[in-house]
Amino acid sequence: MSADCASHPRCIVQLTALLLALAPAVPDATAQAAPRDGQHDFDFAHGKWKIKVRRLKAPLTGSKEWVELSGTSTCRPFWGGAGNMDELEVEGPSGRIDGITVRLYSPTARQWSLNWASKKNPAFGAPTVGEFRNGRGEFYDQEVWEGRTILVRYIWSDITRTSAHFEQSFSDDGGKTWEVNWITDQTRIE
Repeated sequence: MSADCASHPRCIVQLTALLLALAPAVPDATAQAAPRDGQHDFDFAHGKWKIKVRRLKAPLTGSKEWVELSGTSTCRPFWGGAGNMDELEVEGPSGRIDGITVRLYSPTARQWSLNWASKKNPAFGAPTVGEFRNGRGEFYDQEVWEGRTILVRYIWSDITRTSAHFEQSFSDDGGKTWEVNWITDQTRIE
């Protein structure tokens, strides 16, 4: 290239265009993957289930005594799958539990809120909020247990078309340690 061309505006434009064409593509730093829509994460729960529950008799006391209950659960969707209601009926030597969970999906937050009430305590407490990642659902809240503020964690795992596993855990040390106090294994009733 001659010195005359290097200073000529038309040559500079052509040279710039050539360099841009030969340069490797640089990814756009502002481009991000589309956010995941988890609206159908709880679709697996719809239907009727045989339920086996193991419940720690006295959480956060060092107790190792578990009680077992069994029964059924029926889950129905509403709002086109953006919500569902699960009715639980289990009993065992320690008594009976009749409860409901209302699950609501927020498309803005892309998270679920899980709201629990029982016939014994017929009011919703703090919702447990979270989402599914890689087939595992984790949900958290903060509530008062026996006069102390604790963290609560729900985990849904081992989900198949015919079975699922659920655990509830408490932490009274800010999430450093967790004590599992409710375990549910469910099998679909065809």
